[in-house]
Amino acid sequence: MSGNADFDLFQLPDEHVALREAIRDLSEKEIEPYAAECDENSRFPEEALKALNASGFNAVHVPEEYGGQGADSVAACIVIEEVARVCASSSLIPAVNKLGTTGLILAGSDELKQQVLPSIAEGEMASYALSEREAGSDAAAMRTRAKAQGDDWVINGTKAWITNGGKSSWYTVMAVTDPDKGANGISAFMVHKDDPGFSVAGYERKLGIKGSPTAELHFENCVVPGDRMIGEPGTGFKTALKTLDHTRPTIGAQAVGIAQGALDQAIAYIKDRKQFGKSISQFQGVEFMVADMAMKIEAARLMVYSSAARAERGEPDLGFISSASKCFASDVAMAVTVDAVQLFGGAGFTRDFPVERMMRDAKITQIYEGTNQIQRVVMSRALLR
Repeated sequence: MSGNADFDLFQLPDEHVALREAIRDLSEKEIEPYAAECDENSRFPEEALKALNASGFNAVHVPEEYGGQGADSVAACIVIEEVARVCASSSLIPAVNKLGTTGLILAGSDELKQQVLPSIAEGEMASYALSEREAGSDAAAMRTRAKAQGDDWVINGTKAWITNGGKSSWYTVMAVTDPDKGANGISAFMVHKDDPGFSVAGYERKLGIKGSPTAELHFENCVVPGDRMIGEPGTGFKTALKTLDHTRPTIGAQAVGIAQGALDQAIAYIKDRKQFGKSISQFQGVEFMVADMAMKIEAARLMVYSSAARAERGEPDLGFISSASKCFASDVAMAVTVDAVQLFGGAGFTRDFPVERMMRDAKITQIYEGTNQIQRVVMSRALLR
């Protein structure tokens, strides 16, 4: 190796470091104080939405020509990670805004982007509607239908598990337009909350992320203008899969944030807690636990940022690394939060400390945007192709 090798390879640019400092400061001051109460009362974190909108952190990924900041994928992951460090529910505001608009950004017309993206940059929200009760992991089995009617499309069906359902103004909706073509007969649409025949119902009662509503969407002869189809008819499922390649790292980032928040809480607690005449942080068994937690988080963070950077560069074949980053980081989040509760002892099992909330919130990261079993299927197929 030459003596002057470039060792900046794994160093974030100064603007990313500054971004982290700014979003961490905002999160600790304006989001964290409300996190426990939002969880306790299953209440949407309006304070977080207001703070994120005011600072422009609500949807940093929106391109500049549509009123956004045009931030790269790593920057979006930093924002999500830092918000999730104090409140996982609040981190779903920037995360799902990206999920709900990435298909449009990747495959939509300029006119449709102009119709939707400026409102997201200004503070409205977007959601993503792929799943149905009987079409979860097998998304191509969806039953929601869209039929042409003159220049419009009429959608009928139900979507389930829609994050921030009822709070968003725009929804990327996948529907079958040609039942004879299987996955190649699915198209994507931008549906607005005021479209006739659209309604939100069936809010879920959940284990975690209680501050973010998870709802059913109902389409009863819902009329959508023809210019609101994303791309060509039959390309919706391909757009959905491309979207997930770009957004699975954001769930990895959320998982890393939850894990980091739990580790931070645990370290503060074990330094303060005394047993047998000394701080429990001085017992080797505890030291080993903390070391393992931090090591796993560091590995997960590197994989998430690597995945986001590769998506930003437009590399082909993102399937393996995007699934791997989401899968690994979410497994780490679950393991770390369980250990954090253990380090708090009996206190960790109470709602007086945030680690029990973080443990409950971590669980969903192993399930949504594709279960970790599905991630392993995606990874193995990419390797064996």
